[in-house]
Amino acid sequence: MSRKRSTAKIKDKLFKLVAIAFTTIALLSLVLLIGDILIKGFARVNWSFLVNLPSRHADQAGIYTALAGMVSLLVFTMITAIPIGILSGIYLEEYGKDSWFARFVEVNISNLAGVPSVIYGILGLQLFVRTTGLGNSILAGSLTLALLIMPIIIVSTREAVKAVPDSLRQGSLALGATKWQTVYKVVLPASFGGILTGIILSTSRAIGETAPLIVVGALAYVPFIPEGPMDQYTSLPIQIYNWTTRPQADFVTNAAAGIIVMLVFTFLLNAVAITLRNRWYKKVKI
Repeated sequence: MSRKRSTAKIKDKLFKLVAIAFTTIALLSLVLLIGDILIKGFARVNWSFLVNLPSRHADQAGIYTALAGMVSLLVFTMITAIPIGILSGIYLEEYGKDSWFARFVEVNISNLAGVPSVIYGILGLQLFVRTTGLGNSILAGSLTLALLIMPIIIVSTREAVKAVPDSLRQGSLALGATKWQTVYKVVLPASFGGILTGIILSTSRAIGETAPLIVVGALAYVPFIPEGPMDQYTSLPIQIYNWTTRPQADFVTNAAAGIIVMLVFTFLLNAVAITLRNRWYKKVKI
């Protein structure tokens, strides 16, 4: 028995060392990448870079239209994906446990979660751009991104709802509440923090997607700010990709500066969402 215990301790220590080593490698790689981006692009981030329009001259080029397009895409994507994703997750967990339709939807959600993003672009091209006639508009791009992130929201909603103790549901039903009242007044408030976590993850993914937008017709150069959902657009990831394809070194610097701005935007958005989630947790505990 002592020999088995010593062998188990050795294996435990080896596993711990391997886990620490791989974690360290991942963190060092991330630090090196972010450090290289900061060194190349930090000096280029200034007010003129944020408010200037795209230009053939690297020192005069800015991200104003790309940043406006990214924000517009994100707003319409969230408006579409969040309600459908949350309601689908609630239905699958609370209402459709034993139905054939629920099982059919679950299988398709699992399949969609593993589909490459460019396939969503092809689907959006055929469904939204050509069939519905939306063209290369913000609405077509946002609907495509909504399809892309919806499985994340659905899965996270299901897991958050599943984590709510059954005793809360039974207590609500015992007091005479209906099924919908129980879900709306008890289950949703208790699971809101987990749902918001899924929204944070999906939002972070939507911000950085490029391939689906290129397929559905997002432009690399747009000299105007989109004013409505049917306007043409570009996005910051596409602008960064366009700069990296240029042979001039100054455009690579612009691309690094654009990545910094996108990272800051993502961190701020996540910080707001995490703050709201933490406040909600405190409110629920009280």
